[in-house]
Amino acid sequence: MQSLPFQPDQASTIAKSVDQLYFFLTAVTLFFTALIFSVIFYFMIKYRRRSPDERPKAIEGSFPLEVLWTAIPTLIVALIFVWSSTLYFRNAEPPKGSLEIFVTGKQWMWKVEHPEGQREINELHVPLGRPVKLTMTSEDVIHDFFVPAFRVKKDVLPGRYTTMWFEATKVGTFELFCAQYCGAFHAGMIGSIIVQEPDEYERWLAGGAPGESMEQAGAKVFQANGCPTCHVADGTGLGPSLLGVSGNPVKLTSGQTVTADDAYVRQHILNPKITTVFGYHPIMPSFQGQLTEEQLNNLVAYIRALGKATPAPKEAGKQ
Repeated sequence: MQSLPFQPDQASTIAKSVDQLYFFLTAVTLFFTALIFSVIFYFMIKYRRRSPDERPKAIEGSFPLEVLWTAIPTLIVALIFVWSSTLYFRNAEPPKGSLEIFVTGKQWMWKVEHPEGQREINELHVPLGRPVKLTMTSEDVIHDFFVPAFRVKKDVLPGRYTTMWFEATKVGTFELFCAQYCGAFHAGMIGSIIVQEPDEYERWLAGGAPGESMEQAGAKVFQANGCPTCHVADGTGLGPSLLGVSGNPVKLTSGQTVTADDAYVRQHILNPKITTVFGYHPIMPSFQGQLTEEQLNNLVAYIRALGKATPAPKEAGKQ
């Protein structure tokens, strides 16, 4: 398959599996196309009308034939469904310990922010052999993050997070495209994924411009917007403590229990009254339009870090 001129490199752990499914679908399509047209031409010749007076005999249906041409397509479709859904679910959730990177799409560029604070434009450096989870959003319209060599593709939507992951299996530079028409210069919204050996990647991280990490930047945003006033560590504030929250179940006033993942945290910052936590009043103001996407990503990274901490006990006599 790798030698076919129309196919990009297989450079991720999922690439081979996607190609196998694709070529199976192509083979099934070509086989039945050839079979159907062959049968049509055969019947055209065999049962052609040879004279004006010729009257063909009536043909009655065949039950075994009906069963055959119903059962075979059903089995093939069932096989395709099981195969494709298994592949989808296997690659829907990133493995634990994945390297998490934030990506923001903007007309017409890709902005990348690493947890350590390094920032890139239209480039993404990743280590070889380590799963990489991308948390993506858009500042304006719908974009689409597409890396042909990795066989991964995901819409990047304004106002919400979408995630995807991959694990590179080859060192090199691979093309990145926006696969959703996003405006006049859509064709120029391209970039590169640069896969490096792990030690080389660590040197690249260490050699970047000195700066604060996303967590540190998020802590400043947290302080600057007065968040500690309500979100007191020991839970005695007007809002819930954020220690140990991220990634764990949260009960809402609606009776629902949801997981406080990045998408939930983002929604609660921008539209807090939609998801009020049980036991608290809906008094948190909306920060919609007050934070840039970069500030929002940093704040989410900081709250995620707080989620790893152990909640502090409430002071005696306080509720």
